[in-house]
Amino acid sequence: MKPQHVLPLAIFLTIAVAFGVAFYMNFDPTETPFAIEGKPVPAFDLPAAVEGGDGLSAADLQGKVAVVNFFASWCAPCRAEHPILAGLETRTGVPVYGIAWKDKPADLRAWLAADGNPFSRTGFDANGRVGIDWGISGVPETFIVDRTGKVVWRFQGALNEAVVTKSLLPALQGLK
Repeated sequence: MKPQHVLPLAIFLTIAVAFGVAFYMNFDPTETPFAIEGKPVPAFDLPAAVEGGDGLSAADLQGKVAVVNFFASWCAPCRAEHPILAGLETRTGVPVYGIAWKDKPADLRAWLAADGNPFSRTGFDANGRVGIDWGISGVPETFIVDRTGKVVWRFQGALNEAVVTKSLLPALQGLK
């Protein structure tokens, strides 16, 4: 490397490191705002994921508090949170709706038939478009929607008892 190139490279690296340090010192990924929080749920109307069941639409989320969970049968964390979801509606008195995301209908139905269906209604998002509109980055993701149809809480990852107790239940308390 020629000596005349060392100084500009050193200046560039110093500035890049300073920006990186400043960014990460104040960065908490758990406090990153999520685009859909505080906004109305996107318009959607999904067919039923379970034979004989009801589909799910944005209209179903109006006028009541609801928990909406994006899941898939192929998702190991979704299977891990399944027992938590199974008792959530009884525990909270709030309907729990599911959106099956990019799943195979036969696999989904087999799983829910074997392990039980924790959802009052389950929409089938075959191509993942509704998930994209909600801004999910994968499954599972869980949302709370208030009576006006706005998303007021979101959790990315598998629900567990600690998350339910420390975050989801307090979020629901203010909405009932």
